[in-house]
Amino acid sequence: MTRYLHRLSPTGFARLLAVITVSGLAALALAPLAAGPAAKNTLPGARPEIDAGRFPTLQAALDAIPPEGGIVRLPPGHFEITKPLVLSRPDVTLVGAGTATHIHNANVQGKPALVVQHPDGEKVKSADRLWRVRLADFRLTGTAKSGHGVVALWINELFVQGLTVSEHGGDGLRLDHCYEDPRISDSLITYNKQVGLNLIGCHDIVVSSNQFEENNDALSCTDGFNLCLTGNCLDDHLRHGVIIENTYGSVLSGNMIEECQGYAVILDRDCYGNTISANVIAHNGGGVDLRDAHGCTVSANTLTIMKTHAVRVGPGSGRITITGNNFSNSYIGEGGIKRRKNDEAAAGLTLEGTRDVTVSGNLFSSVRPKAVALTGQPSHHVLFGDNVLVDVPSDHAKIKTTGTLVVAPATTPRR
Repeated sequence: MTRYLHRLSPTGFARLLAVITVSGLAALALAPLAAGPAAKNTLPGARPEIDAGRFPTLQAALDAIPPEGGIVRLPPGHFEITKPLVLSRPDVTLVGAGTATHIHNANVQGKPALVVQHPDGEKVKSADRLWRVRLADFRLTGTAKSGHGVVALWINELFVQGLTVSEHGGDGLRLDHCYEDPRISDSLITYNKQVGLNLIGCHDIVVSSNQFEENNDALSCTDGFNLCLTGNCLDDHLRHGVIIENTYGSVLSGNMIEECQGYAVILDRDCYGNTISANVIAHNGGGVDLRDAHGCTVSANTLTIMKTHAVRVGPGSGRITITGNNFSNSYIGEGGIKRRKNDEAAAGLTLEGTRDVTVSGNLFSSVRPKAVALTGQPSHHVLFGDNVLVDVPSDHAKIKTTGTLVVAPATTPRR
């Protein structure tokens, strides 16, 4: 360029010098943006964001998470897997792009789709559990020959949010001793061959605002503590809705449980201190079955057109309060109008060889075969008071003559 400078007029040379000067200043101004501290990731405490779309496989992206954790972003797309994905780091968020991120488990040997566990697997010691893992916003499907959808083993503060988990050969979500504070919310759990959400040995559990559709059982909670099951929709399950065993201090409230072929709710195996309240329990094979429950309350539920036993208190249960519930068929107005035909089997309360039960403030209307049915051995120390019976036969008066049931005067039978 210098050999041409002598050809420039003074005015042209001045203009060229100005351009060079301005360009140089612009380059200096832009230099920190291109190679400054942000590009070197020198912010104290910062961890990388992993874009799984830049890796050859989803597992390679999960393996790239540093030991201290981070975030993995799953891109939109359809991803076939034939062996389980394994996530084994704490403080991780695995997040997709909603149902546009679809992971399909094509395994036919009964293997799960996603396993979240300590690097030591099942040999991990209790003190070494992983903490704070979040799974969010992606779709996970399987086949009848694949295994569970998600298996989480000994993960504390597991958070499942906005997942679609469908069509797995095993459970949809299986949380195995995720002891501290598991949370499952805003998820769709459907068409799984076993349990939609299987909680084993968990503690302080929140299950809220989920939809369960046509699993074998919707939810099972065994050997746990403090389940808070609120605001969920459970529909069309091939067996039972909610099964709770050996679990105490729990509440089921504000749920809709409809058209399960078995029972809507079962309490079994040393349950105590649980409350079932303000639920709509409609058109199931049975309603609430207290098989082995103590110190529990069933209150303010609507129990409509149940095929058998809207509430059953079995011989293994006692110290039960049943109050403020509505036991009904599909009557919707004067003149005996019914929304459904052949619903005379809409059931009431069954007491089967139980004891220490309060039944008060309930309405029994047009249920069959009886408002209160007695089966098995006589029930003892039962208070039946302040209930209203409309168009329904009942055994409660019969029990009174045996001395096994106390009936308060305010009970109002009416035909």
